[in-house]
Formats: sequence, C-alpha cells, structure tokens
Amino acid sequence: MKICVPSMGKQGLEEEVSPHFGRAPTFTIVNLENNDVKVVANTSEHMGGFGKPPEIMSREGVNVMLCSGLGPRAIAMFEQYGIEVYVGAAGTVKDAIDSWKNGHLQMATDENACKMHRH
Repeated sequence: MKICVPSMGKQGLEEEVSPHFGRAPTFTIVNLENNDVKVVANTSEHMGGFGKPPEIMSREGVNVMLCSGLGPRAIAMFEQYGIEVYVGAAGTVKDAIDSWKNGHLQMATDENACKMHRH
C-alpha cells in the first residue's frame, strides 16, 4: 500500500506536511510494504506544469492521500482514481502517517472539504 502526503520539501518522513495539497512543492510517497520513501516534485498545473495532483498520484500507484485539507472538486477527482483521501494531517509526514494508522484522520467528504477551495 502506498501512502502519499503533500510536503514542503525533500526530507522524506521528517518533512513538514504542506498546508495546501495542490500547491505543495513535493509529494512524499511511502510504500508501507517495504518502507520505501519517494519524494516527487509537484509538476501539476498548480505549479506551472501539466495535469492535476490526483493524476500524479495515480501514475505513482498511490492508494491513500493524507492531507491537511482540500476542496470538494479535488475529493471527487481522487475518488475517480480510486484513491482514498483523509484530512487533518499535520506536523511531519511521519506524524501524518502515524495519525492515519491510529484512526485520528477523517475520510474526506464534501461536508469537511475546504469551503474556500471550491474550484
């Protein structure tokens, strides 16, 4: 299973969670089966590139996205790709994964989506 966390840089598990997933400089992907950590640059249109973040996650084989929050349109896109999204992630990437494992993050829904991110 691959878990992805939008991150502020390239420090892997010790990197801070980005507060805005679409504009995160990087995405840290952790394979829970072999503990492999991969940091991928955000090359989406939000950062001047092409495509949307859920497309990047799909190409990387991500199963679960952990983020601080995101808008309802992004939630719908992740659902189209079969990627589960949880909100409430904070601290480091490791902190976010631990919170998810311990059941402290909420599955993203339209009700808990960021209201200011209705794009």
